[in-house]
Amino acid sequence: MKKRATILALAAFAFGLSTIGAEAANCQGRRDTGTAVGAVGGGLVGNAASHGSAGGTIAGAVIGGVAGNVIGGSNCAPRYSSNSHYVPRRHYNARGVAFYYDRYGHRHFYR
Repeated sequence: MKKRATILALAAFAFGLSTIGAEAANCQGRRDTGTAVGAVGGGLVGNAASHGSAGGTIAGAVIGGVAGNVIGGSNCAPRYSSNSHYVPRRHYNARGVAFYYDRYGHRHFYR
């Protein structure tokens, strides 16, 4: 019973770490951070659940990395207007020139 509680506590801790939002300016940075944190947390949980087995640790790291990637990029959906057209978010630089970031984090200037 105590081992089950430990495993559940580690799983909750790893899940909590994998949901921390990155302070990156683009979606790829959040996905990368989520993948790394999820892989570490998943490896810890896999190690604890398999009693130190290398296979369990690797499986936990892979599953945690995939989950962290999905969770980290879950808020990266493009914005759409009421008529289902993609609407990029406008930003302005110091000179007042408008630009936007595409879904890959690349900056594009309006003409």
